[in-house]
Amino acid sequence: MSLEEKREKRPPVTPMMIEEEAALRNGSRGLPPGSWAEATGPRPRTTERHIAVHKRLVLGFAVSILALLAVTMIAVLLSVRFEECGAAADGPPRVSGNGSLSGAARQPPGAGQPLGRPEEEGEAAAEEEKEEEEEEEEWQRRREMPPWARPRLPRHLRPLHYNLMLSAFMENFTFSGEVNVQLEVRNASRYIVLHAHRMHIEAVRVAEDKLAGGVRVARSFLYPQTQVFVVVLNRSLEVQKSYNLKIIYNALIENELLGFFRSSYVLHGERR
Repeated sequence: MSLEEKREKRPPVTPMMIEEEAALRNGSRGLPPGSWAEATGPRPRTTERHIAVHKRLVLGFAVSILALLAVTMIAVLLSVRFEECGAAADGPPRVSGNGSLSGAARQPPGAGQPLGRPEEEGEAAAEEEKEEEEEEEEWQRRREMPPWARPRLPRHLRPLHYNLMLSAFMENFTFSGEVNVQLEVRNASRYIVLHAHRMHIEAVRVAEDKLAGGVRVARSFLYPQTQVFVVVLNRSLEVQKSYNLKIIYNALIENELLGFFRSSYVLHGERR
């Protein structure tokens, strides 16, 4: 067969065939030029949606850091406050030499007693000191030791019964008390001496039996050298009679093994 006959038998070339041949040459696997350009064109790495998500993450991280700092500061302030309260509880105000309390600890909450003027309080203290000196001089003239300076309590009185009532205030570790003691007189005396230490005496009353009247109290004082409380009466108590001694007082709940004291323990890391 001649060359001319072969050319006559070939199919005619169409525009579609030309495009397909060009696509095969460019490696687009038969895709049209427009589709191939879109498939192989460069795509952007970030979009507006991604940027918005990144901004939200950064904002949330900043807010969490600020919240953590605020919580840390509050915890530090609370711990400092707790330490101050613990130190105040461990170190209550001390009492003065005469056994009375100082400052706000002198009165329990709700006592509501009116305070006298400083001039009146000073005059009363000076009078008490003068009377004590006169009493001691009188005992020295007798060449005897006063009953409150002796190492043992005098035996002219015998306690028969005690009735004690206490009210504790845990806010400032103080308490108030009222005691009624029934006394039997063995030997006539106008002095009542009993043990007391680090207390503030508010009131003292001495009365005879229920049918009899009271006995006037001339003065009373604490004697810290022997840790006693002394009641001086205007007249001597009669022998073989019973009297009722009533004392109203307040004091600290001590932080040591003395009198009415407090203690603490630790349970599961918590102090109680």
